[in-house]
Amino acid sequence: MAILGVPVLVIGCMVVGLFLWALSDGDDPRAGGRAAVPCAEALRFGGAERPAAAQAGNCTVQHGIDIAYAAVLRMPREDVRDWLRTTYPHAPEIRTGGPCGALCLDVTHEDGLPGTAEAHVVQVRVEYENAETAVVRYSAFTM
Repeated sequence: MAILGVPVLVIGCMVVGLFLWALSDGDDPRAGGRAAVPCAEALRFGGAERPAAAQAGNCTVQHGIDIAYAAVLRMPREDVRDWLRTTYPHAPEIRTGGPCGALCLDVTHEDGLPGTAEAHVVQVRVEYENAETAVVRYSAFTM
């Protein structure tokens, strides 16, 4: 009886281990986890290019039912409005203040995303870090 118990125990541990491994894929981008990507890729998904004076920060992609890219840029405050207007010339007006921070912009295919964008929606939130620098949080995703 002991000889049969060892293989059953080993196989049981392997099955339990396999299930635990399958459930622990939170960092796997194919399973909904975030993965680092080049910022050019994140911006391009929303039809944008990195501004010349911008420093790229943390850029990620998350795959699930939909695809979501995020990018954080630091750039001169004075360049933000021009970059947004040039990138999304047919978008709604840039909003200021309130719950969105210093500036915010929401663009969809129906109201101003360029034809090169793979995203369905782009959201941009801008906070002023100091008198010269803005932190731009860029999100581009499908729905």
